[in-house]
Amino acid sequence: MGLFDDFNRFLESRLEEFLRNNPHLELEALLEQLREQEEDTLRLIADLKLQEQRSQDEILATAQEIQRWHIRVEKAKTAGRQDLAQAAQEREAALLREGNQRWGQMQGLKERTTQAKELLKRIQQRRQEVQAKAAEAQATRTSYQASQSFETTGWNQSRNFSGGDDLEATFRRWETQDELEQLKRNMGR
Repeated sequence: MGLFDDFNRFLESRLEEFLRNNPHLELEALLEQLREQEEDTLRLIADLKLQEQRSQDEILATAQEIQRWHIRVEKAKTAGRQDLAQAAQEREAALLREGNQRWGQMQGLKERTTQAKELLKRIQQRRQEVQAKAAEAQATRTSYQASQSFETTGWNQSRNFSGGDDLEATFRRWETQDELEQLKRNMGR
């Protein structure tokens, strides 16, 4: 395992160095990570909403069962059947406890949904901030590349400076004139 751990650390350090040297790629990686977190959070919210709806349906069904057993308790009492009334009351009490538990679970789901929505807002805000930084970095990189291209234009041009070049002709005339002046001075001595 030591070899794989060393190799893994080496790759991670090379990746970190590469990203430090290419900050725009680091921003892109961060943006992708934020997109994935946003998608995961949206799925979580949808799942929590679905669970919340199921919980509400179960609570409603339990409430209907409680109501049915409450009516049975009253019927048994009216008919003088205390044994049935007692059993029906116990069933009604058990359903009430179950309903209270489900209510608590639903409240917990609602709280988790609220927290997930807050997390989603923070992720979206962070993604907007990173997108702005990425756009700024792109603009800076583009302007730097443009300035580099402007500064190196003379180096990258491949022109043919043969006899038709005005600068070449001007220099030849000047050099010839300079040589004549030099000869005149030398002859005058």
